[in-house]
Amino acid sequence: MNTIQDILKNRILVLDGAMGTMIQRYQLEEEDFRKGWFEDHPKSLKGNNDLLSLTRPDVISAIHRMYFEAGADIAETNTFSGTTIAQADYDLESAVYDINYHSAKIAREVADEFTKKDTSKPRFVAGSIGPTNRTASISPDVNDPGFRGVTFDELVLAYKQQINALMDGGVDLLLVETIFDTLNAKAALFAIDEVFEDRGTKLPIMVSGTITDQSGRTLTGQTTEAFLISVSHMPLLSIGLNCALGASMMRPYLQVLSQKTDFCVSAHPNAGLPNEFGQYDETPEMMAVQIKAFLDEGLINIIGGCCGTTPDHIRAIAELTKNYSPRKPHSAEN
Repeated sequence: MNTIQDILKNRILVLDGAMGTMIQRYQLEEEDFRKGWFEDHPKSLKGNNDLLSLTRPDVISAIHRMYFEAGADIAETNTFSGTTIAQADYDLESAVYDINYHSAKIAREVADEFTKKDTSKPRFVAGSIGPTNRTASISPDVNDPGFRGVTFDELVLAYKQQINALMDGGVDLLLVETIFDTLNAKAALFAIDEVFEDRGTKLPIMVSGTITDQSGRTLTGQTTEAFLISVSHMPLLSIGLNCALGASMMRPYLQVLSQKTDFCVSAHPNAGLPNEFGQYDETPEMMAVQIKAFLDEGLINIIGGCCGTTPDHIRAIAELTKNYSPRKPHSAEN
């Protein structure tokens, strides 16, 4: 079977859409987040979606299946909050290995099922590594600007635990995503490097940052180009942007990445901006029109969806990409 690097030379790959958006459709209750694992846990667990890989694996498996049926090539594991730092809010640090291992295993099984059906379109599993709910660069206390809610070393330790479990579960690549603080991302990349050295094996790495508003900067103040420079010391499969913005507003920042990097470029934008009820209004057709501009300009190698996107959005995007060639990284042009 061709490697993901080989496939990216010939066609655009499609990443799946939002996990949380799909989970909301099931209207799950507190007991769904406890079933068989956390029956007696003293804290409320509703909304801790990563736990569903343990308590309702049928739901997570069904969502992966829907995205693959829609044409996705890559499924993200249900592990966006799968670190001890994020799970500390629920006093569930001890569940982190199981969350990541079983999330990877579920996605792996569904991906293999689809690859077996059509070996000409292999499906891949990306271990989702979220930013955590703490930032290493900004104080959470306005009265104490020098204070930090987390240290670099604490982030590295938490990320290493997550990465090892994801790799044990059988992921094909690692996706450090929704980066609002590049220092957090550098801790994740440092952790990845250490895990690879410890295990004597490497996986492809995707990195995806978040431009938080139309200023064109991350939450910690970096421009797109500064973000790119900050993480380019690692040999990445791809660098890209996700979340916060809809496709049309993301485009100028993807142009910067496309012009400045030799890595592949990825994008998984939201289905527009949330309305006053926190819902996303862009239809699959509306989103596809905007993503067509990325394709016409040859900006991307990997495309998918973030908040508010569904299998219908991914289906529209997958259909569209069939007619386009992938962006050629600069090194390939020389």
